[in-house]
Amino acid sequence: MRIVVLVSGTGSNLQAVIDAVSSGALDVEIAAVGADRPGTYGVQRAADAGISTFVVDFRAYADRAEWNAALTAATVSYTPDYVVSSGFMRIVGQAFLDAVPDRYLNTHPALLPSFPGAHGVRDALAYGVRITGCTVMIADAGVDTGPILAQAAVPVLPDDTEEALHERIKVEERRLLIETLRQLAVKDR
Repeated sequence: MRIVVLVSGTGSNLQAVIDAVSSGALDVEIAAVGADRPGTYGVQRAADAGISTFVVDFRAYADRAEWNAALTAATVSYTPDYVVSSGFMRIVGQAFLDAVPDRYLNTHPALLPSFPGAHGVRDALAYGVRITGCTVMIADAGVDTGPILAQAAVPVLPDDTEEALHERIKVEERRLLIETLRQLAVKDR
């Protein structure tokens, strides 16, 4: 199974996938890693691992539609079976989703459908839940509304800060992403 991973930042989920592939724990090919801006550590991680990279800088395009078309073309040029959003902080357009139908995976630091959007951890803490977690889903045109593939629970501790809770969620998120990719690779054989 070939994947393209999209990043906007440090790529910690990406590194977990690279490590799982390198160790033989995950039988997928990372065809390429793309970013929405130059200088991301995620792209550097990929380059260091010998993985092809590309950057489709959001600021270099006149509008979102033009950027989305360029991102779509760059991504599909690697013929991925799945595209993985690994902290990719841009909403892709319908043309992108149509190019990879039901094949765009996203992770979210909450147990969807609760606490969608950019501040899932902060929102869970503010609401006062005692259990939160992470979700791997198929991304669709909505904000964290796609079909859920897997979830893992993480307890909220009485003295949790947003940062401490998010770090514990990230550990589960990495594990869950790798397990989901493993299951998809087996299913697609």
